[in-house]
Amino acid sequence: LNSKVSLTSVGFLFLFTAFTTCGNVEQTVVKSLKNETFSGSGYHSLGIIYGVFSFANLLAPTVVAVIGPKMTMFLSGLLYSGYIAVFISPSTWAFYLTSVLIGIGAAMLWTAQGQFLVENSEASTINRNTGVFWALLQCSMLFGNLYIYFDWNGRTEITDSSRKTIFLSLLVISILGTLSFLVLRKSHHDEELLSEEEGQSLLSTLLFFFKLADTRCTACSPGLELSFYSGVYGTCIGATTQLGEGALGLIGISGIVVGIGEIVGGGLFGLLCKNNRFRRTSVVFLGMVVHFVAFYLIFLNIPDDAPVVFKTTTQTTPYLTPSASIALLCSFLLGLGDSCFNTQLYSILGRVYAEQSSPAFAIFKFIQSVFAAVAFFYSGYLMLMWQMLLLVILGFSGTLCFFVVERIQNISIDFQE
Repeated sequence: LNSKVSLTSVGFLFLFTAFTTCGNVEQTVVKSLKNETFSGSGYHSLGIIYGVFSFANLLAPTVVAVIGPKMTMFLSGLLYSGYIAVFISPSTWAFYLTSVLIGIGAAMLWTAQGQFLVENSEASTINRNTGVFWALLQCSMLFGNLYIYFDWNGRTEITDSSRKTIFLSLLVISILGTLSFLVLRKSHHDEELLSEEEGQSLLSTLLFFFKLADTRCTACSPGLELSFYSGVYGTCIGATTQLGEGALGLIGISGIVVGIGEIVGGGLFGLLCKNNRFRRTSVVFLGMVVHFVAFYLIFLNIPDDAPVVFKTTTQTTPYLTPSASIALLCSFLLGLGDSCFNTQLYSILGRVYAEQSSPAFAIFKFIQSVFAAVAFFYSGYLMLMWQMLLLVILGFSGTLCFFVVERIQNISIDFQE
């Protein structure tokens, strides 16, 4: 395995151990603050992050081209660390200011990561490298959330001392991940890069735009799902009255189980599956089915008002008696389904746009983050039933787009042969 890819993956593991844990618990933390001068919302903060993230993607390729992927990832990591530090001593203005800054940093970070991954991969290794990166990245959901479980299990509220200890620890982890990017050696184009003859005929030009449309359309579904599993679902579990005093501790366990689902999917579909047309479409279809099962079970198991309650726990009663086992099964299915989509999208981007990797990843993240931002803003207002319905509609539409463009690509390959 390429050492640069391995070290980048480890850096993201540390950085997102901090940020993913932060995103999973921040709405619950904000609800527990005794500071009367603080008026921020975790949902609104995450919405700002992904909103700024989406539009900053338009400038990200230029920044990466000027200062290089290595320095871009380092500077972006500093912005992530600044956001986490705000939770140690929260203030509304700093909370929202760093939300804007981390949105900018996220666009730069993911564009640089996509370019760096492609530059250090060949056609024969892109699937393996994508799978390794994705699996290590999703390990970030294990460690911080495990700490949350042990610290919060049995609690009915989060104390100031507990909050400060958690976020000081996350800040140290974030800084370690950021510093690891400085160790990376600069990329050289000595290795054979992935290539595809684009723009040499009218057919290939049309196919380029069709593939770009596939990226845009298919990215919508992961955008909504990202917001749901990373910030909304854990909050719903913690607010579910019928789960008793263990509800807050289950937020951490849920994050861990989502991560396990992501890791299993990254290993199965990134490392073990060869990159052929049949398996790619099969994996995406599997992801859709897995997500639909998860959404239906969540709809039955979690109270309808769970996403929208603020100072109190839920008041409504779901169709089933809320079960921690079902809630955690849904967490696993959310992670597994998400990995089905993302491993295949990353692999396609790396193969099709090898020589335009920076703008390709920027476009993908632009669309994904636009929908994530929209989802975070409506999450505090829409009942769970309507959120599930939106996820089903977008999941089906994104999968259909993927199939259509895969068919077009297959026709192109047959035509060229």
